[in-house]
Amino acid sequence: MTDIAIVLDCGATNASAVAVDAAGNILRAASRPNAPSPQLMPEADSPRRADGERGWLIWDLDQVWGKLCDACHEVCSAIDGSAIKAVAVTTFGADGAPVRADGSLTYPVISWQCERTRPMAQRLLAEIDAREIFAETGYQMFPFNTLLRFMWLRENAPRALEEAACWLMTPGLLSHRLCGEFSIDPTIGSTTMVMALRKRDWSERMLRLADLDASFFPRWKEPGEVIGTLLRSAAEQTGLPQGIPVVAAGHDTQFAIAGAGAGEGEAVLSSGTWEILSFRANDFRPTAASFEHGLICECDAQPGFWNPQMLMMGSAVLEWVRRHFFTSARGEEAYAQMVREAQAVPPGASGVTLVPSFVPDAGPTRRHGIPGALLGLTLTTQPGQIYRAALEGLSFQLRQALEILSNCTGFRARKVRVVGGGSKNAMWNQLRADALNRPVVAIGQQEATSLGAALFALVGAGVFRSFAETLESVDFAETVFEPSPDADRYDELYQRYFTVPQALAAIPDLPPPGPVGSG
Repeated sequence: MTDIAIVLDCGATNASAVAVDAAGNILRAASRPNAPSPQLMPEADSPRRADGERGWLIWDLDQVWGKLCDACHEVCSAIDGSAIKAVAVTTFGADGAPVRADGSLTYPVISWQCERTRPMAQRLLAEIDAREIFAETGYQMFPFNTLLRFMWLRENAPRALEEAACWLMTPGLLSHRLCGEFSIDPTIGSTTMVMALRKRDWSERMLRLADLDASFFPRWKEPGEVIGTLLRSAAEQTGLPQGIPVVAAGHDTQFAIAGAGAGEGEAVLSSGTWEILSFRANDFRPTAASFEHGLICECDAQPGFWNPQMLMMGSAVLEWVRRHFFTSARGEEAYAQMVREAQAVPPGASGVTLVPSFVPDAGPTRRHGIPGALLGLTLTTQPGQIYRAALEGLSFQLRQALEILSNCTGFRARKVRVVGGGSKNAMWNQLRADALNRPVVAIGQQEATSLGAALFALVGAGVFRSFAETLESVDFAETVFEPSPDADRYDELYQRYFTVPQALAAIPDLPPPGPVGSG
């Protein structure tokens, strides 16, 4: 019998429960569809959303909790419950809610997909130099940043903050239901735009923008630390054994990096609908070049490390190709057909080029709405050419992002480890290796976020002494894609259609952080 950790992984599209053993094997997993819910508001106060409906978007916490409980019951009924040693929670970033002393919400969990805080972002940008905020927090001015929720609540629902004992991010809200204790970890804290990232602690200057201070948050719990023990009520709802430790995890991106098993000189690409390219840095060095080219930085799951990263479109582009050009096949057969037809097309897709909508040198606060391009179409163009062009375009985008990441931070990648759904496509992995002219490593364990969180949970349960020790027990079942003879051809194509600005070194450094708003 092997020791097992259960991970409750709450994503924006699925709420999942995953059982992972001490060797890193996923023994069982179950998921339920997840999506935000409308928060209906009075007609006069509720402008139309992008989908034409009135109302804001929130997460129904009871509903999300119920889905996780259902999935957890399904998983626990299929494994030996006596082997379960710990449970941990990981979720998307930025979202949270104010809570009373008993954990009840004083206001619903506003979804990162909600538009209500966009005007706050525009107003703040008019008042404060965004470069100064980046230098302090590692974050660009995204409309969904948690700081903007604080400010929105202060102006529109002040009683929600006044009645609250503290603020919990989504992992903390769900962990509280498991053990009754309040907690927050630095990985999820670093998605709020209110952390002094270098200190791995709150920025009082940023919090003052919403008239808050550090006392509004629970004490930090580092990943792998025990928050509390599973309550009887939670055991009945989830099927987990009562009394097991509830261990801190946090933001899914950081635990995907941990679960990828990256070593020195290895970048990690988390590939799904969106792609996140990141690496583990041993210092936090915000620069003007990093800001201008759209990097963000978050706290790594281990103290002493940070995760600079680039965000870009991923398989959503391929889904668009499938919907419009491969309509006759369904399910897995559609993907198999796409790959077969693309493999029959030579490098360069016979003149068809897809340029994704990602424009790194525009920066995330300025690149929204910039269209992609599909070039070289003729009356004889075939669907296989378009799919191959999409794979090639996304691979070139990855090279561009890696070059910017390297130029802005000094990081030099020996190889790239790819995790997530996009790592299953062998043809795409080979094109990545050719476009990068570097090895690309796909690990056998696709659920890297759950694996990373489970390993930290097993540290908290005392099964391992450290996260480094957990990695020694895991067989990552690596498949290495080496650059092929086509790499030279792809270098020519990249130079023709994709360029990285060469003026990065000419951008002056950011000034040291001063009082927020002083500029």
